[in-house]
Amino acid sequence: MLHTKIKTFRQRIGKNRYLVIQIFQSAVAKAESGNVLASNAVNVKIYKQAKNK
Repeated sequence: MLHTKIKTFRQRIGKNRYLVIQIFQSAVAKAESGNVLASNAVNVKIYKQAKNK
């Protein structure tokens, strides 16, 4: 994995609010001999914050 850039913002459409996550990644794989795999997979976890009363 060479570079990862993440943008998050909230967008409101009508009464609904959406969380938009944009993930930009680049990966490079090199080998002298044999096969290589450059994976562009990502794991995303979203947690809802508890409201303090």
